Amino acid sequence: MDEFEALLKESFEIDTPEEGTVVKGKVIAIEAGQAIIDVGYKMEGRIDLKEFANPGEAPNINVGDTVEVYLDRVENSRGEAQISREKARREEAWDRLEKAYASETRVDGAIFGRVKGGFTVDLGGAVAFLPGSQVDVRPVRDAGPLMGMKQPFQILKMDRRRGNIVVSRRAILEESRAEQRAEVIGNLTEGQTVDGVVKNITEYGAFVDLGGVDGLLHVTDMAWRRVNHPSEILSIGETVKVQVIKINKDTHRISLGMKQLQSDPWDAVEKAYPLESVHKGRVTNITDYGAFVELEAGVEGLVHVSEMSWTKKNVHPGKIVSTSQEVDVMVLEIDSAKRRVSLGLKQTQRNPWEVFAESHPVGSVIEGEVKNITEFGLFVGLENDIDGMVHLSDLSWDQRGEEAIQNYRKGDMVKAAVTEVDIEKERISLSVKALGEDTFSDAIDGVKRGSIITCTVSAIEEGGIEVEYNGMKSFIRRSDLARDRGDQRPERFQVGDKIDARVTNVDSKARKLGLSIKAREIAEEKEAVEQYGSSDSGASLGDILGAALKGGN
Repeated sequence: MDEFEALLKESFEIDTPEEGTVVKGKVIAIEAGQAIIDVGYKMEGRIDLKEFANPGEAPNINVGDTVEVYLDRVENSRGEAQISREKARREEAWDRLEKAYASETRVDGAIFGRVKGGFTVDLGGAVAFLPGSQVDVRPVRDAGPLMGMKQPFQILKMDRRRGNIVVSRRAILEESRAEQRAEVIGNLTEGQTVDGVVKNITEYGAFVDLGGVDGLLHVTDMAWRRVNHPSEILSIGETVKVQVIKINKDTHRISLGMKQLQSDPWDAVEKAYPLESVHKGRVTNITDYGAFVELEAGVEGLVHVSEMSWTKKNVHPGKIVSTSQEVDVMVLEIDSAKRRVSLGLKQTQRNPWEVFAESHPVGSVIEGEVKNITEFGLFVGLENDIDGMVHLSDLSWDQRGEEAIQNYRKGDMVKAAVTEVDIEKERISLSVKALGEDTFSDAIDGVKRGSIITCTVSAIEEGGIEVEYNGMKSFIRRSDLARDRGDQRPERFQVGDKIDARVTNVDSKARKLGLSIKAREIAEEKEAVEQYGSSDSGASLGDILGAALKGGN
């Protein structure tokens, strides 16, 4: 009996499965949505059929099938073994996935649900998380077509203790795409012409699919003419013929061009547009420094702001021309190497200063409106939007310029004579006073430096006296009132007195006469000495002057 009990006990230890392990069982029946499985030693358990189905598929199990199950408990309250197919698959899956993670190999799975931030993936018994950013190389708007489809994934991270697995579908796509890209790039050569499909359009160009690899067609390589936005000439899905301009073997970037397949219009620019020739063009772009004018498709020239108008110097180009406007321009300079054409707009019109010089010779009289008043003169508006300037010194014969300019206001109409036209410097000089008589010239007719003139005292001041000669006033300073210091007193004169004075200076520009009684007395004394005595005669000054006075009588 002891031997029998030992054998029986040994039999129990061998045949009875251990709880918490995966065991093999046989499907003996399927009823009420459950599979009844015999796990040995007369132990049976039940498992819902749904545990035998993959996500999105029907259960695939039949009576007689041998399956692996996870034994939770040898016997539950109903006397049956508590088993689970799902836990068995999970344990099996984790073992398999850990090996795949360690060897960085791909695993198959199916997306079966959507969660916050991504999706859930069944990896054959283990559930993994697929972040939204790892679904595809580009953001996916609709993941419907991917749901339930068996496909490869790359395990990025896994933690068995916490039951966390993170996978990526994007890594698989990028790897296969890189292989495909390398193969396509290997078959391409710079200068080759290929067909491609426009995949995406941006502000700076378009991405063209060359059969598994994208190339960038920059907006400047689409046409010889200016293209404001790629959508002007391309649309998504369109098939285009392009030339491979450059291939970067390291980054696998491909630069494409369309205009390279067309003839370069710049090859014939110098012949088609000789210097100083006039052509019609269309304004394509306006900037602060000028306007771009298209002469033909692919050939644009710049009209600099300084070449836009003869008269509008500090005006924005947008106030002179507008986009799409047709204008006549003159070719000023061509630099084929830099692909630049300098154009002129004002050169197609006559220089208004030349026109003015022809129609208004020096001496002619004009009438215009005072446009501006400055500290140095008046600006008068003339025909063709040009101005002439009346300098302070040309305002009046009788008043100083600073005083005369006070008589004018903006908007006044004035008449003036043309005194000079400088076409090169674009200046027109005018004179208002030239239309009147020069009273100063008339007053001093015949008077020159050294002349003795008779004046009338008009005012007595502390610093001297004011005198009048032929209607023109002058001032004799105190120091010039007499030769002797004691007689240099203004109060010894009275208004209305007639006095003789010597002209010391004639300033026609300032319209002033310099007068001096002292200079007259010194000159008379010198003359008397020369005529009636000498330094050797011994005669006194009184004797000489007395003789001179007698001689004068």
